[in-house]
Amino acid sequence: MPLFGMNDKKNEEYEAQLNPETLSFIEQSVEKIVAAKEKGKKVVVILGSGPNLHEGVTTLMAELMDKGVIDGLSTSSAVISHELAGVLDKVKRINGLDLGIDANLLPKGDIFEITQLSPKWLEKIDKEMYIDHDLIQRGNESDGSVIIKAAGNMGYPMGLRSERIAKEILGIAKAYGLSFETVAGWGADPHTMIGTAARKGLPVLVSVPQLIGGGGVGLCIGDSISITERCMKMAQMLGSADVLIESAVALTQEIHDGPFETYTGHGVWGNWDGYKSYSLKNKTLIRIDLDPNLKRAWDLQRQDSSVQKAIDQGLPKTKLTGIPFRMEMSGFARLETSIPVVGDIGLIWPIIAWHVAKKLSVELDFINHPQQTEEGQKMREWLVNEIRPFDRDMMIKVGQTHK
Repeated sequence: MPLFGMNDKKNEEYEAQLNPETLSFIEQSVEKIVAAKEKGKKVVVILGSGPNLHEGVTTLMAELMDKGVIDGLSTSSAVISHELAGVLDKVKRINGLDLGIDANLLPKGDIFEITQLSPKWLEKIDKEMYIDHDLIQRGNESDGSVIIKAAGNMGYPMGLRSERIAKEILGIAKAYGLSFETVAGWGADPHTMIGTAARKGLPVLVSVPQLIGGGGVGLCIGDSISITERCMKMAQMLGSADVLIESAVALTQEIHDGPFETYTGHGVWGNWDGYKSYSLKNKTLIRIDLDPNLKRAWDLQRQDSSVQKAIDQGLPKTKLTGIPFRMEMSGFARLETSIPVVGDIGLIWPIIAWHVAKKLSVELDFINHPQQTEEGQKMREWLVNEIRPFDRDMMIKVGQTHK
């Protein structure tokens, strides 16, 4: 796999686009990650959806898991859905009404998408489910535009195939008492997060707040194990780590401060009734986010403990701080060891990965690049062409020999 030209000079070019404060927080983050790994401790990432796919971050996460830098990962059902279809793909976008599709079944703009599949994969899927080849041919012959986007989802037949194959994955998962994510990894490409996790025996879990973004795939993920079991598995994964990294993800207070976490108070009672709990105290929580209010909340807490004072007095944090207060800012701002990295994840992640790899003497075969750059455009083409969709035959083969 190519590095897409990442080197010291390219890193310096990316760093020149960031302000000194952000660079300082990146340096602190790198030091914390490296220190944890050198001590044999774990690093876990909490990943959001869309931007992480388009910027190649999910593929970087797979690479970092493969090379032993990342030890577990939380993500969304939407990301799992896209990884089932191959991360990114090309689709032909056309007017669905012209194809005779009911207007009530079309999204806003009446757009319908035809996945641009190779003959090999079209033949493979044709053996699994009925495919309307006439619809595909008429769509490809119609006026429209071909774009790169998150794979599957709205595209025909890959989006429909992912939802249907999800039901088969769910059946096997329930039979073996495993999460959907684990079984999905059996047939996933090695360069996906679920594919790498399955091969390395690492946890990849969809968080409860992120269950609903993947359509029918999300429903199957939710049905594979109970909410309580999912929360406990998440708590065990987060509790095992010294460093937690959040990347372009919302609602993380319900993830990192879940029902079994004690330091923020949200899971204070679980241990009383026999449930194993964990604490965020002394863990490093790094958050990569475009929202400058994250840093403002963090600053206010360090200036005069504004966030903690609001909680102590039972007052609404938004009114006391004067900023739109997303829930995840509370636990993050109050955690003494948190690090706010405000900026574009497509720019920040390759810088972090480059420095961490050098300090740990790890050779990375893939580093992502910002999608707006020439390297980023080449990277996106590579993701489309090289990362394959979910292989049903491979899942069946692994399932037949699973112990």
